[in-house]
Amino acid sequence: MHGVHASLVTPFTSGDRLDVKSLERLARHCLDNGAAGLVALGTTGEAALLTTAEQRTVLEVCRAVSIEYGTPLTVGAGTMGTADTIAQARERAPLADALLVVVPYYLRPSDQGVLDHFAAVGAAVDVPLLPYNIPYRTGKHLAPDTLLRLLAMDCVAGIKHCPGGIDHDTLTLLAARTGKAVLCGDDAYLHPMMALGASGGITASACLAPDAYADLARDGCADLHGALLPLVDALFAEPAPAVLKACLADLGVIDSPAVRAPLHAPRPESVARAHAALRALPGRRARRSCAWNATAMRHPV
Repeated sequence: MHGVHASLVTPFTSGDRLDVKSLERLARHCLDNGAAGLVALGTTGEAALLTTAEQRTVLEVCRAVSIEYGTPLTVGAGTMGTADTIAQARERAPLADALLVVVPYYLRPSDQGVLDHFAAVGAAVDVPLLPYNIPYRTGKHLAPDTLLRLLAMDCVAGIKHCPGGIDHDTLTLLAARTGKAVLCGDDAYLHPMMALGASGGITASACLAPDAYADLARDGCADLHGALLPLVDALFAEPAPAVLKACLADLGVIDSPAVRAPLHAPRPESVARAHAALRALPGRRARRSCAWNATAMRHPV
């Protein structure tokens, strides 16, 4: 688990149906432009708003593209309960190279309860787990020692770490050098976290500028980090993935910007701000991110 893995949006038609052709085109766009892998059914993919049949279709499409490119597919899973999480993990594991399993949310269990939760899920499936630590969404903060105990589990290949900043817990986690992947999940902090030892990131912004994020992960250029920051700020100025989908639709990577309720279409000024930030990226990155049709010509849908 190295480099940037693109956290895919789930495209819908204007009639609110799953848009399979746009999803396949988006997946190819990311991999053609340098993403190290794909992440399906994450928060960016509006996974909780999909039917079971739609979730299955998303996985089948992303699995087929990942096999063609020889790249890993990480699949989101997990609810607030252990039994439901195991059921979901078992259903999705056959099409996944790893499962991104969110820390149980809302209930705020003890740290030991979280450790027991991941041990139970890991025992139920035969693919590695990536615990998804995002306390500002789950309401559950894990102590640094608990994070290290999670990484020490045989069933755990790494962790997606989204603390909302580079706090002391993050410094402790990265300084431990456990030998397992720490993946940045906050797009704005990819460069500084990799400078401190993170192995890569799972980023939604990579859907729009996969080549720039691949370059950032490979070269660690502070100037490129600075150029990407306004894009990240613009894409997350409203609840994700509304602005991101609007930009992707404007560029023709997906056909429609539609999101599902309770998400809402973004304000035009937010989308315009994101486009301006994308155009401002250094040289070829902006051109390649906008040249989706060349990708489509190489890989017709």
